[in-house]
Amino acid sequence: MHLLSINDLSAKEINSIFEISDRISLGRGKGLMLGRKALLCLLFEKASTRTRVSFEAAMCGIGGDSIYIDASTTHISRGEAISDTARVLGMYVNAVAARMYLHSDIKELAKYSKVPVINALTDLEHPCQALSDLYTIREKKGGIKGLRIAFAGDIATNTANSLMLGATKLGADVVLVGPKSWKPNPDYLKKARSQGSVEVYSDMREGLCGADIIYADTFVSMGKESEAAERRRLFKGYQVNRKAVGYAKKTVSVMHCLPAHRGEEITSDVLDGRQSIAWEQAANKLLVEKAILLYVMGKA
Repeated sequence: MHLLSINDLSAKEINSIFEISDRISLGRGKGLMLGRKALLCLLFEKASTRTRVSFEAAMCGIGGDSIYIDASTTHISRGEAISDTARVLGMYVNAVAARMYLHSDIKELAKYSKVPVINALTDLEHPCQALSDLYTIREKKGGIKGLRIAFAGDIATNTANSLMLGATKLGADVVLVGPKSWKPNPDYLKKARSQGSVEVYSDMREGLCGADIIYADTFVSMGKESEAAERRRLFKGYQVNRKAVGYAKKTVSVMHCLPAHRGEEITSDVLDGRQSIAWEQAANKLLVEKAILLYVMGKA
């Protein structure tokens, strides 16, 4: 199976991935191995630290191996059709984790691939990130249903899209807090609202009131550097700082998918503070990606 969108998974399937993650975490995953011949291709158009290293380490940890390919050094950069690349990669490897600029490109890759394709980030979605985020919330809060999850800043980003789809599917209420002039993706908002509650606020105090989780992400995503000055001006009032955290529940946990721009979308005292679970979130990428690989490759 392919994992291109968080909505490729039912709530039951998401929980199955979480249960596999639990087994591995508790040291009960000895039978969950791919075998030495299993090979993952990491096809990346966009640079990464956590996603690349966690997928390589995950594949190694479950008995497989990986090959990293910077797409700029492949024939894709010279005009080869993605469909042709997909056909060939399927002859050499057992799965592909692709990190691409356009969601339409990863859909094309999956259409012609005979092996599972995993979305390691596109312009529209980041499903593996959302799964590790939701697993972390479940771990920290003892469950997800009924929680109020507030995402502050760039509410049209791929991370926000995947998080609101996954969170509503599992029964959480989602709040998007950003400037009035900056709207969430209408297609993703409509889909998420068909699954559960999603509210949109422009006022931080109103939006974060009663939040169980506050989620921060970069104001200037990769590929948006030309918009940096305007984005920093627009999102300046949506920084997750001590004042903002004070609007939420006393038991609130703060998340950030990293890399963080300290002093911009989040302050260091919050990121490093007692309410931050950003580091648990980062650690769980490795755990959940092991489970994702096992699941899509039919080994669990």
